[in-house]
Amino acid sequence: MPKFLLLLLFWGNGLQAQTFWVSGAVEDSISHRPVSGVQVKVMDDTTHVITNAFGLFKIVIPAATAKLLLTQNGYLPKEITVSKSDRLLITLSPVRKDTDPIAMAKARSKMLHSSNPNYGNTSMGTHSFYNETYGATYENKFVRTDSHPLSTFAIDVDRAAYSNIRRFLRLKEPVPVDAVRIEEMINYFHYDYPLPLAGQSMALYSHYTTCPWEKSHRLLQIAIRARALETDSFPASNLVFLIDVSGSMGTPNKLPLLQAAFRILVNNLRPADKVAIVAYAGQPGVILPATAGDQKEKILNAIDNLNAGGSTAGEAAIKMAYHIATQQYIPGGNNRVILATDGDFNVGLSSDEEMEQLILQQKQSGVLLTCLGFGMKNYKDSKLQSLSSKGNGNFAYIDDLEEANKIFAREFGSTLFTIARDVQSEVQFNPALVKSYRLIGYENKILPADTTIKSEYSGGVIGSGHCSVALYEIVPDEAVATDTILAHVSITYRDPQDTVVKYLPGIIPADLEKFDDASDDCRFATAVALFGMVLRKSSYCGTGNADMVLQIARNALGDDNGHYREEFLKMIKMARKGKH
Repeated sequence: MPKFLLLLLFWGNGLQAQTFWVSGAVEDSISHRPVSGVQVKVMDDTTHVITNAFGLFKIVIPAATAKLLLTQNGYLPKEITVSKSDRLLITLSPVRKDTDPIAMAKARSKMLHSSNPNYGNTSMGTHSFYNETYGATYENKFVRTDSHPLSTFAIDVDRAAYSNIRRFLRLKEPVPVDAVRIEEMINYFHYDYPLPLAGQSMALYSHYTTCPWEKSHRLLQIAIRARALETDSFPASNLVFLIDVSGSMGTPNKLPLLQAAFRILVNNLRPADKVAIVAYAGQPGVILPATAGDQKEKILNAIDNLNAGGSTAGEAAIKMAYHIATQQYIPGGNNRVILATDGDFNVGLSSDEEMEQLILQQKQSGVLLTCLGFGMKNYKDSKLQSLSSKGNGNFAYIDDLEEANKIFAREFGSTLFTIARDVQSEVQFNPALVKSYRLIGYENKILPADTTIKSEYSGGVIGSGHCSVALYEIVPDEAVATDTILAHVSITYRDPQDTVVKYLPGIIPADLEKFDDASDDCRFATAVALFGMVLRKSSYCGTGNADMVLQIARNALGDDNGHYREEFLKMIKMARKGKH
């Protein structure tokens, strides 16, 4: 090779080494939807790029730090300071609606031309909405205490239903009844019950109040609060990102949103953590072998370079992900597969039942499973819900970047670090005080009354610092009784790395308090439960309606960290306008 050509090559490589990149995603500060067509310009420089249809951009900056100016019609300009290799989440604030008639016209046109739903088709125990599937659920009925005093159910902190319902309400579409899982709505929120005492995994709390929608009835609320790990004591994580890159993931609210979500998670990794990435379409492939958490640039580049296309071979991909997680297993660590998909598997095993059996087989490895749902119109909620429950895992639905930030930043510990698994609750009601009872929600988590912890009836998982809430509606016995105990409670669980069954017993006194005198947390959780009943058009609503939900929730906002309770008020108003 001629000397001058070698010099050119070396010189070119030197230039490349001095090239600094910044990438990011731009979203609307109100709707949290990606903003395309935004001009991202390096100030005092001619370099500029335009965000793509998914709100994403990548731009060269002339030095290790620079200032960017973001401009787009209909939004206030924004100036930010960035550093090399930054992965940014940038929000733009819309200008006042009355000063931007063009943007308003476009928004109205988009809403008018949105697809119409076709809800009500049923198949194989699931209901369809568009081409989405939801496991059929039927409301728990009142049970007579004298014949069935024991209520047993699996406890978990899945939250997917709430953000999925939010998606339908934002789109002004009817909410499918089977998408409404009330326990997932209640457990979406943070409740400020005290943490357990030192040395204990969980603490048990209860409230026994009057019922706002049925004056002759009572409400029993049971809350389980898990201990919170200190951030510096989180065990090392062995994570395998199992990412669906099939053709169905190519829309803006799927793969691009998924990539932005995983950027947030990667930014929270530590040197002791390691990540492998398996991507799958027609067949799975290892995109990134196990890589230390401090090699963020390498991990993020692998995520950024994912592209959608092809069919969906979920079976082979799951087997590969678990194989890698088992190979890299960290004793005493957080070993977990994180599956991100719309759930639309179509190669190999694909039915809900077949995938359940596959996950049950993999569960024996000790590797936990987190399922993240994305997208709409072909989203398979029923499949992801089933996989997470069978795999000792948790389940969330990501509808926007703020939800990704909630799951992987604000609630990083509770999402990824398990305090207890196989968690079950047994509530033994006192027939002298309780004529009948009804568990609100948890329909797909009811267990036979004589069950003990075993594989076919495994419970759920609770993460670091999380609070799981259950609510019963009670018909009290009208006879005069001197008993002071309403119910006995027993929580059974296992520590994450142990097979020994542990017990947390509790006694619920029959001390009745007026609903209006109950704590903010108790009343707010009740408002969320009633909202779920309203959305399901429940026959048990009594005098309850959306107006009652709004009144209770508005008076029970409490310390609303993150403003999620305020957002709930907006959802109620959206539902009222849509006459859900």
